Amino acid sequence: MMLTQGRRRWLGLLVLTLALAGAVAAFGVRAPAVPVAAVRAAPLVQTVVVSARVASPTRVFLGSTLTGRVAAFAQREGARLAAGELVVQLEDAEWAAALQQADAALASARARLQGQRQLALPLAAQQLVQATANAAAAERERVRNQTLFDQGFIGQARLDEVARAAEVAQAQLRAAQAQEAASESGPELAQARLQVREAEAAREAAKVRLAQARVLAPGAALLLQRLVEPGQIVQPGTRLAELALQQPPQLVALVDEKFLGRLALGQSASVVADAYPQQAFEARIASIAPLVDAQRGSVEVKFALPAVPDFLRDDLTVSVEIVTARRERTLVIPAEALRAAGTVQVLEQGRVAQREVRTGVRGVSEVEVLQGLREGEWVVLGDDLRPGQRARPAPEAAAAQGRRVSGSDGIGGAMQAVGR
Repeated sequence: MMLTQGRRRWLGLLVLTLALAGAVAAFGVRAPAVPVAAVRAAPLVQTVVVSARVASPTRVFLGSTLTGRVAAFAQREGARLAAGELVVQLEDAEWAAALQQADAALASARARLQGQRQLALPLAAQQLVQATANAAAAERERVRNQTLFDQGFIGQARLDEVARAAEVAQAQLRAAQAQEAASESGPELAQARLQVREAEAAREAAKVRLAQARVLAPGAALLLQRLVEPGQIVQPGTRLAELALQQPPQLVALVDEKFLGRLALGQSASVVADAYPQQAFEARIASIAPLVDAQRGSVEVKFALPAVPDFLRDDLTVSVEIVTARRERTLVIPAEALRAAGTVQVLEQGRVAQREVRTGVRGVSEVEVLQGLREGEWVVLGDDLRPGQRARPAPEAAAAQGRRVSGSDGIGGAMQAVGR
C-alpha cells in the first residue's frame, strides 16, 4: 500500500512537471506579434497641392511714340478704364502747330491744281468743239458730193478733193481729242495733283502725331502702375503705364514635372489664399504648357475660375489643391505596407507570405489595391519578415481593426506636392 501511494505521488509530480514544461515550451515558441493593417474598402482621393499666383491673361504696357513732356496723368493707380479713355496727355502745342501748317500747305496745293485746270482745260475743250464741228461739216459735204457724182453733175476730181477735206477734218478731230486728254493728264496737272497728294499725306501724319500725344486705354482695363509723372521727358518706346485688360483672371502655377502624368485639362481644384483662409473657391485646369522648363524641372499650368472672388488681386499667392483621381469605394492598404517590386507581406494561417499586388491611385498614407488582396486580410507593416515565419497581429492592430469595423468611414489621403 505504501509503495502504491509513493508511486502515485511520483506519477503526480511527473505529470505536473510535464505540464509545466509544456507550458514553458508553448510560451517560448508562441508566434511574435507584428504590426499589421487590414485590407479595407474605403473612399480614396488623390490630390496634388501647388502654389500659384493670380495673373491677368493679358497685361499691356502703354508706351510713347513721341518725344515730349508729360503734361498730365489722367488716372490714379487702381482706376478702372473704359476703352478709349485718356490715360496720359503729352504736351501737344508743337504737334497742333504742325497740323495747322499741314492744313495750309494742303489748301495751297489744291489751289494750284484748280488754277492749272482752269488754264488748260477750257482751251482744249474749245479746240475739241471746233474740231468736232469741222469734221461733221466735212463729212456732210463729202456725202452731198458723192450724191452729185453718182448723178453725173460733178467730176472725179471734185469728189476726191471733198473726200480729202473730210479726212483732214477727221484727223484734226482726233488731234483735238488727244489734246484734251493730254491736258487732263499733262505734266503741269500731274505735278499739281502730286503736290496735293503729298500735302494730304503730310496733313494726315501731323494729325496722327497730334493724336499720339493723347495716350488712350486700348480697351476696358485696370490701371496697375503709373510709370511716369507730369513734367517727365519721354521718348519713343518709353513705358508710361501698365494695364491689365478686363478679362477673367487666371491662376498660374509651376508644377513639378514628376506630377505631369497625373494632370489633365478640366480637372477641378480647390483654391485658398493665405490672406483669406476661410474663403475657398473653385478652379479648373485650363491649359498645360507643352514644354517643360529644363532649368526648374517644372511645367506651367493655368487654371480658369468659374467665379472670381472680389478679394483677388494680381500676383496674389494662393494654394491650389488639384483633384487628380477619386475613388468612391475601393480596397486600400497603408502605403508603408507596399514593398519593393509591387509586393506585400500578408498573414496566412499564422505565417508570413509574400504576395504580388497591382496598385492604382496613391494617396499620402494609403494606396489603392486593384488585384492580389481581399478585404479583411492582414498586411504586414514595418520591416520585411521571412516568408513562412510564424507571426500574429499586434494587439493594437486588432483593436484598431475593431474600431474601423464599428463604423469609421476611413477616407483616404491625398498626394501633397508643392510647385516650384
